[in-house]
Amino acid sequence: MLRHSSKDIRSEWDKTMNKTFPEQPSSRSKACPRIAFLGLCEDGLVKGIAKGSYGVKDKSINKKYAIDAAFLILNGGEANRSYLWKKVAPEGKSHNSQMDVVIALSEAGLLTFPDNN
Repeated sequence: MLRHSSKDIRSEWDKTMNKTFPEQPSSRSKACPRIAFLGLCEDGLVKGIAKGSYGVKDKSINKKYAIDAAFLILNGGEANRSYLWKKVAPEGKSHNSQMDVVIALSEAGLLTFPDNN
């Protein structure tokens, strides 16, 4: 598996967003999904990406949402945005694509328990 440095992971996120949303700068610059992805990487939950520091604050709520959702899926929970969001976020809190990141990684077979990375 490939191992990336923190600079590469952040750069790859930016490249992917530029390709995915070429004409939607607001979608490319959304912090919540970026932090969700980088937070999963930091904690070793993404196959092929070494656990380490990727510039996310330890107490980031978006990182926590993503990690909690990833563990739900890895432990047999439903990979469904509404289901996951209800489980990980306080009632009344609006979703901002954090679960989309977790679900996309799951569907691609890239979520893993940290010790399996």
